Formats: sequence, structure tokens, C-alpha cells
Amino acid sequence: MKWICDSFRDDHETVPRHERAAGSLRVGSRASRELFRLAPLNQWTLVTTPYVLGETEKNLPKLPSAADSAWQALKPELVLRDDILTINQLAVFPVTKDRPVLFSALAWADVLLTFDRHDFLTLLGNEFYGLPVLKPGMFLERQRDAGALRNT
Repeated sequence: MKWICDSFRDDHETVPRHERAAGSLRVGSRASRELFRLAPLNQWTLVTTPYVLGETEKNLPKLPSAADSAWQALKPELVLRDDILTINQLAVFPVTKDRPVLFSALAWADVLLTFDRHDFLTLLGNEFYGLPVLKPGMFLERQRDAGALRNT
């Protein structure tokens, strides 16, 4: 299972084909902590891109100081993949700055996980060319309901 983290936030909700979901990462969230904790148990690979890393680093100074140390602890668990800036399909997605997140997730992931309700609102709970776009908690619930979630 793959996921690409599209941003790094420190509030109370968070953000991986055989590696499956992509999305936004909020350090203080139980869903985020669970995704990182459960990844090795469920053979999920956590994926990011240079664009996402750049956005994360740019936003860290806006967050509480604990966010930086949390980010430094999480960052080594991520696999770096190339940014995908264009696709060979029609893509109507109004938020230009988040197209690299969406296109990279389409290329590298089975699911885009995000808490970015503002920019991904129209896609949350839906799909983009077959790529589910979910909040991390929704993803974990689906895995649990399908009997596919290993806890230990």
C-alpha cells in the first residue's frame, strides 16, 4: 500500500498499488499516529514527493515548535518519489498548487489521504480517475471494515 503525504499539520486530524495511499499529515492526530504505527504491520509504504517536502518545510515555522521534532521523527519513514506535474488525461481541479499532490498520488498511490478539506473538498470520499481520496480516519475505517487491518 502506498501513500503520499501532501502536507504536514499539527492539529487534531491527520495525513499510500501494493504501496497504497497518499494524503495530508497532521502530527497531532490519532489517525496520523495510527497510520505510521500500522504501516509496517500492514505492509504499507508511506510515500512523499519533493513538492510535498518543500511545502512541509515551508509551513513548519507556522506550527508549534513540537511540530518540527515530530516531523523530523516521521520524515525518515517516508519513501521519496518524483513529482508528477502533468497527466495524459483531462483534469479539472481548480487548485493549481495542489495538482502536483493529486497527480503524484495518481501515479504512485492507491489512495490519496488528506485532511485538506479546503482544497480537496469536492474529491473527499470520492475518486479521481479511480484513485480514492479519503481522510486518514476514513481509510482506516474502510480497512477495518474490510477485515484487512492488522493491529499487532
